[in-house]
Amino acid sequence: MKTVNVGSRKIGRGQSTYVIGEIGINHNGDVAIAELLMDAAAKAGCDAVKFQKRTPELAVPEEQKDIIRETPWGIMTYLDYKRRIEFGQKEFDIIDDHAQRLGLAWFASPWDVPSAQFLAQYDLPCTKVASACLTDHELLATVVSMGRPIMLSTGMSTMEEIRAAVEFLDGSELLLAHSTSAYPCPTEELNLQMIRKLADEFDVPVGYSGHETGLQTTVAAVALGACFVERHITLDRAMWGTDQAASVEPGGLERLVRDIRVVERALGDGVKKVYDSEIPMRAKLRKVSVP
Repeated sequence: MKTVNVGSRKIGRGQSTYVIGEIGINHNGDVAIAELLMDAAAKAGCDAVKFQKRTPELAVPEEQKDIIRETPWGIMTYLDYKRRIEFGQKEFDIIDDHAQRLGLAWFASPWDVPSAQFLAQYDLPCTKVASACLTDHELLATVVSMGRPIMLSTGMSTMEEIRAAVEFLDGSELLLAHSTSAYPCPTEELNLQMIRKLADEFDVPVGYSGHETGLQTTVAAVALGACFVERHITLDRAMWGTDQAASVEPGGLERLVRDIRVVERALGDGVKKVYDSEIPMRAKLRKVSVP
């Protein structure tokens, strides 16, 4: 399996797991919350944080635009709610500056062509394509034209759809993320064995984008070969927002990164050897030496 350069990091088998804190829309339209989440990700030892970028008029389905929604900012249509929490130039400039101060990479998932074009102005290490956009070949073509590595999530997709997207992206520096798009995702639907299946079939770095509660299964994904992991992060799972309940709070994020690093060290290189620490026990207990 080849490695892919994402910014200053190599992602692939034998490399340290690339850990992404998915802020997404958990900032609720407040750039100060976004900065606090970036601080938490940096403190925990994440390699990057990720946001989402939408043009609400294009990304919100027509039949959902006028649905009335109760929000912390009052009763409004779903379209107006999406406008309310969307970041623009001012906010992303602040995010870009804050990431540089923290030494933290950041990137985003564009949900439509204008959003991808907007993100092209920033020096980002890669572009993430959300599971919902895997079949949007117009968006994929725009992302390809940006010339950056592409991280493609595979939730809510059939193998045929994944193969078609990979074929469309042929020639791009590609990473695949196994995912199940349920929030939060039941344990029995995580299907972590797909990490190996995707790696075997496509021979590209494969990671895991998790939406479950708890941390154990994300650590298990690393043990199964995930080269990168992404988890939604929040300041408080009780905060208002659709993704908060499936997110990891700062303390949990620190434990997650810690445990991933422990598992990395434990995996080793798969080459059997006698360690120096075993030699005294070998001399004491081994009665017969094999030539």
